[in-house]
Amino acid sequence: MSNGKGDHRSSPERSALHVAIIMDGSGRWATARGLSRSAGHHAGRAAVRRVVEAAPQCGIRVLTLFTFSSDNWRRPAPEVAELLRIFEAFFTMDAPAFLRRGIRVSAVGRRDRLPLSLREAIEKVEAASQPGRPLHVRLAIDYSGREAIVRAAHQLRQTQDASAEVFAHLLAEAEHAGEPVPDIDLLIRTGGEQRLSNCPLWEIAYAELLFTPALWPDFGAADLEAAVQEFQTRDRRFGRIPEVVHP
Repeated sequence: MSNGKGDHRSSPERSALHVAIIMDGSGRWATARGLSRSAGHHAGRAAVRRVVEAAPQCGIRVLTLFTFSSDNWRRPAPEVAELLRIFEAFFTMDAPAFLRRGIRVSAVGRRDRLPLSLREAIEKVEAASQPGRPLHVRLAIDYSGREAIVRAAHQLRQTQDASAEVFAHLLAEAEHAGEPVPDIDLLIRTGGEQRLSNCPLWEIAYAELLFTPALWPDFGAADLEAAVQEFQTRDRRFGRIPEVVHP
């Protein structure tokens, strides 16, 4: 990974990656097995647990998981309701176990449209999470990259400082993230589709993109490790050209 000053393969920051995953394919996974789409989403929750457990060994410091786009409210009401129940189960059952293992857990995205019980579960976990832990897991729920930028830009008009640093803080507030996190280094999308689907458009400015045909419920530790290894072979120049070595 590059630290912005040299080749990523020699960087001391290799063990501080921010990896984001668009978790796609749970519904198709279930349909292919003759199951309900809800069964696929429950299987996807198990994949979340596997990936979180594997992340520290892959050198990941921040793991952002895109679970529910703001556009997903357009899905059938029964499916949306089941997804919201799964999110609440994650924060009431899975997240506390992660906290006990020294993992920080939080949510990003709008909260005003979430059920009160889910908001309370998120707030309880966030209150118990401490900054500075080796791994920070963020679930993006009711998230829209465009909407977050619009809200942050509106707040920027009220300030005297239009710097990128100030905007990053305003964007974090718009996302209910609390504070900015490092930009995304690697964005993975499962399920075979090759699109960004309204993800954090500001934070992926220099992200490496990796699209895998693996459906989300099948994605596991080996897939995450392979993705990080692929990332580490890429030459991230951030607009520069390689230094010319003179004889």
